[in-house]
Amino acid sequence: MSKYMFLFRGGSDMQQASPADQQANMMKWKVWMDDIAAKGKLHGGEPLSYGAGKVLSGRTMKMTDGPFAEGKEIVGGYLIVDAKDINEAAELGKGCPIFENDGSVEVRVVMEM
Repeated sequence: MSKYMFLFRGGSDMQQASPADQQANMMKWKVWMDDIAAKGKLHGGEPLSYGAGKVLSGRTMKMTDGPFAEGKEIVGGYLIVDAKDINEAAELGKGCPIFENDGSVEVRVVMEM
């Protein structure tokens, strides 16, 4: 088994949704994550704030407000899962509720150090 990271990008801005819609959306995420956990494949993850961030870049470590100009590029959160290969990891990612809001899941291999 290897570890894989899901990076969640885009999707609708739930901060603009009604409290009922926010709760319904969070339940979909909980059901999906609980299913991965029940399979013994969930390591953890967290949502990330859309409102605050800084980007440090270059040799001078130039600091700018961030994270990105376009909402569809913002990483909204991450999850780390176990899978036998990247194809299995991608299959686990297919159940993510972010697709209902036209978002994306980037699946990346976590390198062992």
